[in-house]
Amino acid sequence: MGVVTAVTLAIKGATVLLGKVAIVPILIAALAYFNYDLMDPENHPKVTTQLRKEYDFVVIGGGSGGTVVVNRLTENPEWSVLLLEAGGHETEVTDVPILSIYLHKSKVDWKYRTQPQDSACQAMIDRRCCWTRGKVLGGSSVLNTMLYIRGNRRDYDQWESFGNPGWGYDDVLPYFKKSEDQRNPYLARNTKYHSTGGYMTIQDAVYNTPLGVAFLQAGEEMGYDILDVNGEHQTGFAFFQYTMRRGTRCSGSKAFIRPIQLRKNFHLSLWSHVTKILINPQTKKAYGVEFIREGRKEVVYARKEVILSAGAINTPQLLMLSGVGPKQHLQEMGIPVIHDSPGVGQNLQDHIAVGGLSFLIDYPISIVINRMVNLNSALRYAITEDGPLTSSIGLEAVGFISTKYANQSDDWPDIEFMLTSTSTSSDGGSQVKKAHGLTDEFYENVYDSISNHDLFGVFPMMLRPKSRGYIKLRSRNPLDHPLMYHNYLTHPHDVDVLREGVKAAIAFAETSSMKRFGARFHSKALPNCRHIPMFTDEYWNCLIRQYTMTIYHMSCTAKMGPPSDPMAVVDPELRVYGVAGLRVIDASIMPTITNGNINAPVVMIGEKGSDLIKKQWLSRRKRDNVTIFGS
Repeated sequence: MGVVTAVTLAIKGATVLLGKVAIVPILIAALAYFNYDLMDPENHPKVTTQLRKEYDFVVIGGGSGGTVVVNRLTENPEWSVLLLEAGGHETEVTDVPILSIYLHKSKVDWKYRTQPQDSACQAMIDRRCCWTRGKVLGGSSVLNTMLYIRGNRRDYDQWESFGNPGWGYDDVLPYFKKSEDQRNPYLARNTKYHSTGGYMTIQDAVYNTPLGVAFLQAGEEMGYDILDVNGEHQTGFAFFQYTMRRGTRCSGSKAFIRPIQLRKNFHLSLWSHVTKILINPQTKKAYGVEFIREGRKEVVYARKEVILSAGAINTPQLLMLSGVGPKQHLQEMGIPVIHDSPGVGQNLQDHIAVGGLSFLIDYPISIVINRMVNLNSALRYAITEDGPLTSSIGLEAVGFISTKYANQSDDWPDIEFMLTSTSTSSDGGSQVKKAHGLTDEFYENVYDSISNHDLFGVFPMMLRPKSRGYIKLRSRNPLDHPLMYHNYLTHPHDVDVLREGVKAAIAFAETSSMKRFGARFHSKALPNCRHIPMFTDEYWNCLIRQYTMTIYHMSCTAKMGPPSDPMAVVDPELRVYGVAGLRVIDASIMPTITNGNINAPVVMIGEKGSDLIKKQWLSRRKRDNVTIFGS
């Protein structure tokens, strides 16, 4: 990234946060940026204005899965590929790591909200959880916190045990490595688990507060090792690694689309809202896609396959709108049934954490937004590509721990600590409160007294939920958001595990490593839980249902499984049951959610799914050639 670009980007970021930067420097930087940007080798990919009527492959959704698929399929110059994405381009602001929370509820967010339910999200407006999803080229990789976590060996071996050959850990590890460009020299040397030269840059933080090292020391005090959580073992503590490149976000678009934008067999259509997959009701074959672009309905045809990479919400919605889904529900909606697939939209899984667990400290070392984001930090970001603007909203370290409900002798932890040098009140009650959908009353009651104070946060995230949600159509109108039912904490096991995660977080702050900063729990009783004695199991059970924070890992809504599984939507080759020429390649296909943040697994699914497509079509061409030669 050029210095002028960086200066502009950083100043824009500071302006968004503080609104205090003088107008003259912004204008000078903007003019310089305009001239520089004309030659920027990482400029936005060009949109194809005149689309062909037909392509070999039509990919729906330019997120972490779809961007990989498009990249790998266009490696074959004989195949034409069109990518349809409902959103537009990334902006300079999306590049700045510390600003990711400011992208929530912006124009690059689908702005989904779940239906009101009593089991969780009681502190949110209308008791509805906010599900941020990326409506932009790059998808949710443009809005996320860039955390690179692959999951656990046991996750993938379990997928295989469900009847999905080829999806065990040893099978998928090469696909994690295929996309990886590991910038930590120590990890890069461990070639069994890591690699360099892939499209996606993985790097350590370029900026940490003194709390970062203390988090690891506290983990050691609790009896855990410091290790590579993406290596041989997962249980333990580590600094987070990020999908970042020289201090800026390395999204799916930047990693996989920008390098291929000059391929002649690649076409890109942005601001293209897909409304339906065209399926022949007689042959049960997908042959095209209907979408809205610039206010007009358009149709494009696929010679070989339609690939659905729209994510765990839009993918089941599109399948149902196209006649593939639970028969009774489709009939209720007045949609002709192409294939009765009862698993579409079911099996919804997500990772939730308890939000807002805050621990005050006595030293001015944490990331307090109004103090640390200023013109000086913007210039530091521009010139040396480090400083607080490169912080992923304070996320510094990770801990994978096992509660009493996990097998202590097994390396399959059930809680992930996301350890931050910020918390809900670090921005004075502005954007975090809005992004999470907290009511004014809840924020003022619990956090007003510590707004802009120095503190750290512990987000205990439950890794293997047993609760299952679902998605249904609201109507036949493809522009209507679907109905989303999270069903968080409806299984008693989830309540038990998350409660123990909260107790472990309290214990973490009691270690001498954290106490030397004066760490103390902000123990303000939550409004709906005041009638229960604090620090009891009953109090924690109440607390976790208040500020229930999604980690935005919606998945499993079109799960992969063998033909014997009536709820499986796709087979182990990711082909949709009952419909030829249609595949799903995104987080929807997970049978169960992985043990950690899911962006890296979705990229892996994109890599493996692309190879499955290549294998099928190249072997088919080989057979055809043999037949022709033999005749």
